[in-house]
Amino acid sequence: MKIREIIKKILFIEIMKGLALTFRTMLKPPVTRRYPKEKREPFPGFRGRHAFVRDSKTNKEKCVACLRCASVCPSKCIYIDFTVNENGSRTLKKYEIESLRCVFCGYCATVCPVCALVLTEVYEYADYSRESFYYDRERLLSNWDEFAAMIKNDTYFNKFWRLDGIDIKRLPVGKRLQEPVVIKKWSGDAGNLHTE
Repeated sequence: MKIREIIKKILFIEIMKGLALTFRTMLKPPVTRRYPKEKREPFPGFRGRHAFVRDSKTNKEKCVACLRCASVCPSKCIYIDFTVNENGSRTLKKYEIESLRCVFCGYCATVCPVCALVLTEVYEYADYSRESFYYDRERLLSNWDEFAAMIKNDTYFNKFWRLDGIDIKRLPVGKRLQEPVVIKKWSGDAGNLHTE
């Protein structure tokens, strides 16, 4: 038994096994992607950059200032200010998301009764300043426009608007009636509509 161990130590058997494994894997093609040259398509339900869904009738956000997203947010990164109209409805005055504090749980998109907020499938949005990750209403709408330009289909329906396993009758009316959003392409600041 001792002679066998001595031979293993002299001939470096364990080291040779490790090197054999290394040489075998050197000849195989690499398993990593060469990002950014090779980009991966995000999986359905990926939670990336925040955006306001643009209402097709008003061309503005659909938010009704119900405050559900701000109250359910575990990192408390959503700030909302609104005014109450004479008829009791709310008008959104300020909506801000500090995305560096966000944990991308998707609760905000899930609880929104009118499907106004979405975590898009955009994952490439690095920057050098903190201010670029502080999204206000206008930036959230421009995030939607950028995301809509990337969508290959004519319509879009987010996975978190109606979660699997939940009875549709128990959802708010806005979620029950929510149809796939028709994708309209907007040209920058001019606000010109280009339907594709």
